[in-house]
Amino acid sequence: MDRSEGFGERLLGQLLDRAHTMPPRLIAPLVAEEVRKIGGWDVSILLQDYDQVMLVPLLGRGLTGGDPLPINGSWAGEAFVSETRVERPVSDGIRMFLPLLDGSDEVGVMALTLSTVDDDDRRLLRRLAGLVADMLVTKNSYTDQFFMARRREPMSVSAEIQWSLLPPLSMVTPQVAVAGILEPAYDVAGDSLDYALNDEVLNMAVIDAMGHGMNAAVLATVAIGAYRHARRADVALAELYEFMDAAINDQFGPDQFVTAQMARLDIGSGYLEWVNAGHPAPLLIRGNRVIEALEGAGTLPVGFGGATPQINTRQLARHDRVLFYTDGLVEEHETGGEQFGEERLIKSIEHVCPMTKTAQQMVRSLSHSLMRQRQGTTSDDASLFLVEWRGGNADHLAEVDL
Repeated sequence: MDRSEGFGERLLGQLLDRAHTMPPRLIAPLVAEEVRKIGGWDVSILLQDYDQVMLVPLLGRGLTGGDPLPINGSWAGEAFVSETRVERPVSDGIRMFLPLLDGSDEVGVMALTLSTVDDDDRRLLRRLAGLVADMLVTKNSYTDQFFMARRREPMSVSAEIQWSLLPPLSMVTPQVAVAGILEPAYDVAGDSLDYALNDEVLNMAVIDAMGHGMNAAVLATVAIGAYRHARRADVALAELYEFMDAAINDQFGPDQFVTAQMARLDIGSGYLEWVNAGHPAPLLIRGNRVIEALEGAGTLPVGFGGATPQINTRQLARHDRVLFYTDGLVEEHETGGEQFGEERLIKSIEHVCPMTKTAQQMVRSLSHSLMRQRQGTTSDDASLFLVEWRGGNADHLAEVDL
């Protein structure tokens, strides 16, 4: 069968031509048909669940269903975590697992079987997986099908609101990588995070709205909305904090507030600046070790009104990682027991770091490790947000090879 690059271009072109107006329910049979054209069968699309623990099969005509697969300990999970193709021999051929990457955000895994595999197959399937990931993300904007597939338990209304606010929980460029996770995934209320890469500046925010349930979710919604509005007006960090502070104070009065960290990283130079409005100090990780907590001047929580924000700064070294987190991570404790604490958090980081490569792997593994140590107890929201500065530049990606 012809699987040359010319054939692959025609195949992917036909898929792309039809994808623009394709209803979400027809993505599954369309992908199955494209795989069949290159001699493949037994196609599955597996999506990451909200807990980041399992890969859940998407149901649809032409797709193979089955039980969810664990991210840790399965071939599909290996492809997902490593972000690389995995091939395993099976009785009737080669089972292939390809990560579905939208940009660098991990959507899930596409699995299929071929009788034999060569480099033409690998090139074509890598590009097909990229196109499938883009289709899933694009169609996700106007269907509930993919949200529902990813859920493994009921979700609270407050969590529904929070998930609708979130950007992709990971992003990777040659100069910087970010990754985040929220707990408890199906009942988070007041915690949220946001980021945007504008030219050479990475803007970041981690917030924790007071209270629980719907009230916390509404507070968080206003805080994130105010943050994005000010960020898009391209104001300095001090003005950004003041705008958020005024928005919360005007809407809710001085009795309700949001703790937050707002930061900016120049991805060309590694110069970091941040405002800490009531959060634990971020941790600086270098060479798999936490070398210090980035203590600095504190600022009143957002919403108290009239505070003068204090700006902290730090010059990062290449490959430094900075971990921002909310207090629910370290203040959790069993009934009558001591708090989890920063010291145990640091030990967990230094245990997990050497066993992971990417920022997303580290955040996922750290979150799951901490949850096990807390014996699954999560009485308050807990969030992790990691940024890794890599340095260099990305100009080569704009060059076209002819």
